[in-house]
Amino acid sequence: MLALVGLGGAIGAILRYIVGESMPEGFPWGTMTVNLLGSFLLGIVVTMALSEEVVLLVGTGVMGAFTTMSAYSVDMLDLIEKNEHSTAAIYFLVTILCCPLLAFSGMKLVQSI
Repeated sequence: MLALVGLGGAIGAILRYIVGESMPEGFPWGTMTVNLLGSFLLGIVVTMALSEEVVLLVGTGVMGAFTTMSAYSVDMLDLIEKNEHSTAAIYFLVTILCCPLLAFSGMKLVQSI
C-alpha cells in the first residue's frame, strides 16, 4: 500500500512541477491551477467506485503530491454534506487564516536565526 502512495506521490510531484514551470510568472498561476484542477480530479476519484489500490495511487498519492487543496476541498464538502456547518466554518477559517500566518511565522523564524 505504501508503495502505491509513494509511486502516486512521485507522479503527482512531477506533474505539479511541470504545471508550475509551464505557467507565466507574475502571479501564482501554477499553484492556482493545480489547486483547481486537483480539487476537480479528486472529486471525481472519491465519487467513482474504484478499488482501494486505485484510490491510494491516484487519490492519496498523485493528488496528495499534486495539491493539498484537493483534500481540503473534499473534507470541507464532507462536513457540509453531514450538516456540520459550524465545524466546516471553523475548518475554513483556521485553514485560510492560519496557514498563511504559520508560513509567515516559519519564514520569519528562519530569517531571525
